[in-house]
Parts: sequence; C-alpha cells; structure tokens
Amino acid sequence: MHDTKVRLSDAVERHTLTVLVDNEAGVLARVVGLFSGRGYNIESLTVAEVDSAARTSRITIVTSGTPEVIEQIEHQLRRLVPTHKVTNWTSQKAGIEREMALVKVAGTGDRRVEALRMADAFRARPVDTTHSSFVFEITGAPSKIDSFVELMRPLGLVEISRTGVAAISRGPEAM
Repeated sequence: MHDTKVRLSDAVERHTLTVLVDNEAGVLARVVGLFSGRGYNIESLTVAEVDSAARTSRITIVTSGTPEVIEQIEHQLRRLVPTHKVTNWTSQKAGIEREMALVKVAGTGDRRVEALRMADAFRARPVDTTHSSFVFEITGAPSKIDSFVELMRPLGLVEISRTGVAAISRGPEAM
C-alpha cells in the first residue's frame, strides 16, 4: 500500500477571469482555441464590446483548474496579441459576479402556486405566463440561480437559458 497524499496545489478551484481585448474578427476564436487546445474547460463565457471608441471588448470566462493551471491560463491569455489586460476576480480583489437566466416551468394547481411562491422568494419575475407555464427571469450570483433551478425541478422545470457570468470590480477603479 502506498501513501497517496493530495497536495494543496492539486485542489481544483473555480475562477472568474476577465480579458480586455481589441474588438476585431478572430479574437474570440483565439481565446477559445487557447482553452480547447490545452484541454481546459470553459464553464461560462460572455463577451461584449465595452468601448466603441477604443474598439475594445470584455470577455468574461469562468473556468476550473489547479492553481498552477489557472496561472498558466492567465499567462497564455496575456500573451495573445490583442489582449490589453487579464484580471482574475477570484484571486485578486473582490469583484461582483452576476448572471441572468430565463427559467421555464410548466405545471398546474399546487405546483403552479408553489412555483410562483418560490419565484417571489428569489425575486424572480414572471416575463411570460400561460395557463400551464411560466417563464421566470432571475438575476444574481450564479449560486442563487443554481438554487432556484434546483427548487424548480420538482415543480415542473422545462428549460433554462443562462447568459453566463458578468464580473466587475468593486470601488471606483477600472479594470
């Protein structure tokens, strides 16, 4: 029998990274290619132009890995030519993470009443209502959305559409 010790550095952690890049064709493909080429998983990906005058976009990526893998991802992202800045919101100063989801729930009677009650408790608002279903819009931390979805499963969860994580720093400083 041999001793199998798990080093602290082997622990897989979830990290939210933000990458400020030039808004030009092929940049997103290069970022995604960096992940797929090395076998890293992207759990969430959002991208949008944030400064039309400077033609820059912000890519927010949620990924998991050991501290060494996360450090390697950050290093590789910084080496991409159109990258201006890479920020790891998990290991640096605290940031704010939010996500939006549309959650479709079908049901009648007590299930319908319970779905409305749960939605109210989570501050999810109905954006579409029929006699047999609701579509709820919910925003918040990803863990809040996960909890809401799990509570909706036994009540008739039909479908989920999530935006992915958006992250920003606290305080007056820019990224």
